[in-house]
Amino acid sequence: MSTQKNVQRQAGSVEASPALRLEQEKVEQIVDALQSDLAATYVLYHQLKKHHWNVEGAEFRDIHVFLGEAAGAAEEAADELAERVQALGGVPIAGGKNLEEAAPVAPEDDDVYDIRTSLENDMEMYGDIIEQVRGHVDLTTNLGDHATAEMLRQQLIEIEENAHHIEHYLEDDTLVLDSATN
Repeated sequence: MSTQKNVQRQAGSVEASPALRLEQEKVEQIVDALQSDLAATYVLYHQLKKHHWNVEGAEFRDIHVFLGEAAGAAEEAADELAERVQALGGVPIAGGKNLEEAAPVAPEDDDVYDIRTSLENDMEMYGDIIEQVRGHVDLTTNLGDHATAEMLRQQLIEIEENAHHIEHYLEDDTLVLDSATN
């Protein structure tokens, strides 16, 4: 633990950047929204990594690779969100406990589940995040922060694409024979 006492900016503070020419009140609303997105994205990242590490079965390889790539995309999105919070004049939320407490989504518990259950849990979390990000696109657009709105739109494309891939994995059709029917 650091004993340094020279705090440059206090966690939770927001000081609108003069360069971006957005009013303080608007910046505070945008930063709050982005902090929530950042927290949700990190919870998603950790859940995807958990499933990436624990996936088993006949379709292991494809799902393992997909979950690793999806987690990587979530990590990149979180970095982009944190950097935007900082650029707007906020202090990005950090630390596992703080992120989990601020997240609008709840992580799966620590137990390991079959991959179908795990992917269903991922799909539920993706759906919640998609709804939130859509709302934040509208919010940032309405507050005149078109750069943040565009960043969120680009992230939404990837979030929806990954959710759609999970939807495919959850379909009933498979090449793997059910041993109970043989």
